[in-house]
Amino acid sequence: MNTTTGKPVHLAVYDTLADWETGHATAQLARTGHEIRTVGPTTAPVRSIGGLRIRPDLALDDLRPEDSALLILPGADLWDTTDDLAPFARTARTFLDAGVPVAAICGATAGLAREGLLDDRDHTSAISFYLAATGYAGGGRYVEADAVTDGPLITAGPTEPVAFAREILRLLGVYEGVVLDAWYRLFHDSDPAAYGVLEKAGAL
Repeated sequence: MNTTTGKPVHLAVYDTLADWETGHATAQLARTGHEIRTVGPTTAPVRSIGGLRIRPDLALDDLRPEDSALLILPGADLWDTTDDLAPFARTARTFLDAGVPVAAICGATAGLAREGLLDDRDHTSAISFYLAATGYAGGGRYVEADAVTDGPLITAGPTEPVAFAREILRLLGVYEGVVLDAWYRLFHDSDPAAYGVLEKAGAL
């Protein structure tokens, strides 16, 4: 199912971003008709943990919720070592206030915790005490799960890029039901039986 709204999905990019965390999501979204646009602190190139050089399509100051279908925030060392990425967490607040979805994984969840965005929403991350170290007030809403969706917010830990993608695909209505389950089983569990389901549904 392709339910693209005509609005792009925005992928945040910044120095030390974790390459492996968003690839499943962005690849499948692009293959099903969603435009992916990168947004950086500025339009100056950034470099990922894996050494990839990325020139952002637009600067964060130019991003508006009404122009986006979703904001994806990957993890990065900078989430825990500086305040450089705090503007991305503030932008996430603007998106959520406008009812536009945000998906955060790994260190980005800590950034959202510091911004107070996890205090009143179910969420997950790498491990509960990682977020507790931020001093946030949302510990009681922490869920031990591979990925969690609460309204327009998706969170996941660094070892769950496929589950993270699954929740994004579900939230945007790309796949659902048995097709979504088969997609997850194929890429997470290498289940050969899932291939036939996806092939029959035209989802490969």
